[in-house]
Amino acid sequence: MNAVIWAAGSLCAAASVAHLLSIGLVLGRRRDRPVPAPAAGHPAITIIRPLCGVDFGVEATLRSTFALDDPRAEIIFCVASSSDPVVPLAQELIAEHPHVDAKLLVGNDRVSDNPKLNNVVKGWRAAAHPWIAMVDSNVMMPRDFVARLFAAQTPETGLVTSPPLGAEPDGFAAELECAFLNSYQARWQFAADAIGLGFAQGKLLFTHRDLIERAGGIGALGGESAEDAAATKIVRAAGLRVRLFDRPLPHPLGSRAFEDVWQRQMRWARLRRVTFPLYFLPEIFTGSVFPAACMAVLAAALEWPAVLSVMLFLFAWYGAEALLVRAAGWPRTPHALLAWIVRDLLLPVLWIRAWAGRDFVWRGHAMTADSSRDQLARNHAGAQGD
Repeated sequence: MNAVIWAAGSLCAAASVAHLLSIGLVLGRRRDRPVPAPAAGHPAITIIRPLCGVDFGVEATLRSTFALDDPRAEIIFCVASSSDPVVPLAQELIAEHPHVDAKLLVGNDRVSDNPKLNNVVKGWRAAAHPWIAMVDSNVMMPRDFVARLFAAQTPETGLVTSPPLGAEPDGFAAELECAFLNSYQARWQFAADAIGLGFAQGKLLFTHRDLIERAGGIGALGGESAEDAAATKIVRAAGLRVRLFDRPLPHPLGSRAFEDVWQRQMRWARLRRVTFPLYFLPEIFTGSVFPAACMAVLAAALEWPAVLSVMLFLFAWYGAEALLVRAAGWPRTPHALLAWIVRDLLLPVLWIRAWAGRDFVWRGHAMTADSSRDQLARNHAGAQGD
């Protein structure tokens, strides 16, 4: 019995401490964030936005690119095919802002199995400035975007990144996606950054061209199935750090289908499992399911009222998450608590399924989450066949 009490209590305590510590790190980081200097005091940058299809809110997110308070920024939109439905919108926005240095590049340069990276290559090669920010088309950019990028840039920083912040959800499936993106994934990414273990997220990759060129050029980001995982490894190999933008970039969601939310989370889980397996291993304990189960076992062993004990535990667990969302100013959805509970119930299933395969679909492209060695071999074979 003592062994049961010790094991259940230890696991419950460890998970609870990690949960509360991650929240505390994020809140502490917000208080210590640097105040950005005016953009004019920094070098000019090139902003590359890969386009693919018409997502919810895409006009607003692309329009935000033209509202930056740094008029020197070069904007390059990249699209793989001239028949993509987003092309007319990009052309219209460029025509509306003739005073902005913006262009649309069309074409697909196959340097990897990653369609997004293949789309970005032409923009990288055409960039006029050595400081380059690759920003997904479905996230909003604040007016002081450039200043905030350089505020996060320090001598030991190799890359600045940002997780997406789910916003404008329509329906419970979209609220569930907010539950994954915001107070779970963004929280853990900001917490990792706070302790010096920052990692890249593909929504934003800001770096100096020389760092990537020294690693083999833009094609080196094809060394992993996900360009953000490859970028993280390149930066760490150079003895530098990945740092986070001071706040997540809003990602308007609109209406979502449950299947799409599940498939997106499965894709990310399989990529994390393959590219950073040691970090992925403890993810099964990050939700409330296992610590709540341990609390039930502990309550039964100590003859506490089990239901009340678990309810109090969950109240504290989700109360801390609610405090984070409110203090950080992140969107609070109407059914947030239910979405958090459903998310945590799904986390162990996602973790198990992530180990069961490597295949996933990204925007209609069937892909495989490969290790760096496998991916490099596949890229080499593809290049040989071109």
